[in-house]
Formats: sequence, structure tokens, C-alpha cells
Amino acid sequence: MKEFELKYGCNPNQKPAKIYMKDGSELPVTVLNGRPGYINFLDALNSWQLVKELKEATGLPSAASFKHVSPAGAAVGLPLSETDKKIYFVRPDAELSPIACAYIRARGADRLCSYGDWAALSDTCDAATAAYLKDEVSDGIIAPSYTEEALEILRSKKKGGYNVVQIDPDYVPAAQECKDVFGVTFEQGHNNFRIDESLLANIVTENRELPQQAKIDMIVALITLKYTQSNSVCYVKDGQAIGVGAGQQSRIHCTRLAGQKADNWYLRQNPKVLGLQFVDGIRRADRDNAIDIYTSDEYDDVLRDGEWQKVFKVRPEVLTAEEKKAWIATQSGVTCGSDAFFPFGDNVERARKSGVQYIAEPGGSIRDDHVIDTANKYNMVMAFTGMRLFHH
Repeated sequence: MKEFELKYGCNPNQKPAKIYMKDGSELPVTVLNGRPGYINFLDALNSWQLVKELKEATGLPSAASFKHVSPAGAAVGLPLSETDKKIYFVRPDAELSPIACAYIRARGADRLCSYGDWAALSDTCDAATAAYLKDEVSDGIIAPSYTEEALEILRSKKKGGYNVVQIDPDYVPAAQECKDVFGVTFEQGHNNFRIDESLLANIVTENRELPQQAKIDMIVALITLKYTQSNSVCYVKDGQAIGVGAGQQSRIHCTRLAGQKADNWYLRQNPKVLGLQFVDGIRRADRDNAIDIYTSDEYDDVLRDGEWQKVFKVRPEVLTAEEKKAWIATQSGVTCGSDAFFPFGDNVERARKSGVQYIAEPGGSIRDDHVIDTANKYNMVMAFTGMRLFHH
């Protein structure tokens, strides 16, 4: 396939639209089902790069859940705990392969934002992954290969219209990349910067104790940020992005946004949330939305008379602000990554509130001393990578 005609571009008025190789060669992708659109392919190609690099850096099966050209979540394929299975709504009898665990964890970072996502897998899509995806609202998937059983399951989604894309895992893009903006062509070298453990050697804090799991989490954070619209900050725990703040003009707003998402992820593990009794037959999206509202300051929207009966079998007790604060304070072992330097210590202060103990950022601010002092105040471990990871 040398070119693929799209229904339209970013918006319905942007026609005609297509993807093709400028040198006239074959596209590195094959559409096995559906008809992906312009934004679908942007998500597919960005997410594939993320999971491919994450697998190469960690040796673990990797997955991502993308929305609007940024990851809602990314993760490596570590086993799910019993709590994970509950908060990600995994069926008790479900088969769980490593790549299925990777996708379930990636989507579980922010289930609200992953509604209608694009899924990306570093490894073959198997029946276990396809079976989980079948019950979720998703626009499409990209993977290097699919089992026949997985393809059969995926082709049954969206009345047969689910987008399934296969990519050549050996494809290497041209050294120079171009894009047109307002009729002007931009050209730059493809971002081939390699992220691995060697990038974490420059520890600038008094505490230099960096466990292996924290190194993996730093790598997950940095590779996720490499494919997140800047400015961006990412919180990671146990090989899973639990909060991504993308596309903010201010670094502290990135840190707050990602921190709030990490807090929301952790709140879903609170006993009151785990104990919510939903009405029979509730749609997954309605359930996820109800949880999001219940754990927010707008909880009355789902708890007032006439509303809670639509969602819950029994009216839940309020999860108070004091209870939420106390619960979030028990979070620990979180890693925070930033795609550019923290200009002030306020980012570290905010990260600490969400259980951050490890930080990876480029360094290079004129206030690095203040940032380091703030990290030292909380006995954090901070690595300066020396490399900015802007993505636009």
C-alpha cells in the first residue's frame, strides 16, 4: 500500500486527505480492518514509537493508550494485583498475558481520558488483550502482529468497523522529517535520542539511593514524555504512568494536572470507592464517570436524590475532603518525570503531595540550586538527565 485515502483531515472540512510516503515507497502500515482517520494515524504512529522504545529500554512488553496525540497512559507488562483487577474491572476468569496486563494498566491510568482511545502494543496482540479491548470503547489499535483469534475478536467491535493497523516492526523512518504549517515546510532530524539507564547517572541530591524499580519508572516516565505534547510532566508507579499532564503552557500547571490525575488513580483504590455498588447493567462509561465525580468536589452530582438511584444500588457515603487528603497522604514510591527543567522548587513541593520520591528532569535552570534544595528537604532522589524532550 503506497497511500491510504482518509475520510477527511483533522476536521470534516479539511479535504482531501491521505497518508503516503514522499519517496513513493510502500507505507510501513497495513490496515487489517476499519478505516482509520487522520487523527487515528497520528495517534497510531506516535503511540507505536512510544511502546517500541519502551520495550527496547526495559525488555518488557509495553502498551499505551492515546487520545489526541498524547498518551492517557502507558505501562509495561507487569502482573496485576487483586486491587488492580478491581479498579480496572478485569473479569475474575479473564486470561492475562503480559501484553494484556500492559494494556490494561495503560488504559487504567486514566479510564475517563482513555474513553475512545487508540491502543498501541509492542508485541503481538493476543486473544487476552483483544478480549479486554472488546468490552472497552476504543477507536483502534496498532501492533506488529495479531493472532487469528485476536483478529476475529477485534473485527467484531463497532459493528465490524473497529480500526486494526499492523506496522512493520523493522521500519526505520528517514533521518530527516518534514511537516508543513501554513504553507511553510519545517525540517528537522528525527528524534533518535536513546533513553536508558545510562541517562540516570547524574544524581544531584544528597539521597543517591535509586532502586531498580525506580530506574524502570524513570525510563517509563521519560519515554512517555518523549511522545507527549509539551509542556508535559508524568507520574509513574510500578512501571505504569498514573498521571500525565500534557500541553500546558506553565510547568507548574503540568505538575499539578499530572499530580491530580495520579491522586485520582490512587483514590480509586480507597475502600469506599472499591465498595461502591453499581446498578445492574450499568455501562462502563457511566460507571467510570460516576467514580470520577464521586471522588471529586462535585460528588453531590451523583449522590443527590434522584441521581444516585440511576447509578448505585445503595446511596454511598460521602468520601470527605479530609478522608481524601488522608488517603492521598499514604501514597509513596512515585516517580515524576519532566520533559524540561523545573524552573522553581514549587514543582517538587506539588509532586511530593502525590507521593513522589524520585524525580527525573533535564536540569539547566538558573534556579537548579533551589530545586535541588527542595528535593533534599524531602529526602528525594533526583537525577538530571541533561536532555530536553519537547514534542510538538
